[in-house]
Amino acid sequence: MIELTFLGTGTSNGIPVIGCHCPVCTSTDPRDRRSRTSAVIRDGERTMLIDTATELRLQAIAVGLERVDAVLFTHAHADHTSGFDDLRRFNELAGRHLPVYAGVETAASLRERFAYAFVDQFAFYGGKPDLTLEIFDGPFDLFGREVIPIPVRHGRAVVHGFRFGDLAYVTDAKEIPPASLALLRDLDVLVLNALRERPHPTHLSLSEAVAIVEELQPRAAYLVHLSHELGHADAETQLPLGIAVAYDGLTVRIGEPGELARNADAPVL
Repeated sequence: MIELTFLGTGTSNGIPVIGCHCPVCTSTDPRDRRSRTSAVIRDGERTMLIDTATELRLQAIAVGLERVDAVLFTHAHADHTSGFDDLRRFNELAGRHLPVYAGVETAASLRERFAYAFVDQFAFYGGKPDLTLEIFDGPFDLFGREVIPIPVRHGRAVVHGFRFGDLAYVTDAKEIPPASLALLRDLDVLVLNALRERPHPTHLSLSEAVAIVEELQPRAAYLVHLSHELGHADAETQLPLGIAVAYDGLTVRIGEPGELARNADAPVL
């Protein structure tokens, strides 16, 4: 069984936004409090972290995350990497180096910005991140499961989503090329970004994301990377059956064929 927990579901500013008093930023609905987008995949006994969002420490504490076996990076933008240094605690807990998986462009950026994490400096774990950098250019094996990178366009940047069996996680997309769309078919669960109702030059809008979901026809879809222009409850009223807005802390489990379970607070699709 694969289990997905949404650590964060907000855009680069997070919600509430500093100095903003809009209805979403002042909402009393806990689902409208969104930290930066990241997630955890649990596959059997293994735990994979997707991105190190700015609030990684707080996200991990909120969901009781105490183990990370590998980290997968979608891209190197700050809201997806600024919690990078908090990986050192997972080194300390595990007593070993952690592998980090990234595409070519993302790997180069990580090595430049966090060079200290990829060299051994201390005779103990926990003083800094201690990582090995694994660069992918196609599907790769991760603890016995094939992971399929899904390249998408985010302005000028190439972002990688990931497919784990019948689950795919895609964030910060504006364009999904035909070859990548083909990799997203026949899914139980698709996670996709939807920034706001208005068009945006580098992110999918709500209607654009819905159109992609309707084309791909997964059994269920969850939207992430929402800005403060979309309140949780209002956004869900605009969505067709089978598409829901994710929120921080939501857990979805994908098991045997025909089985799709959610935590007690998750929407029924």
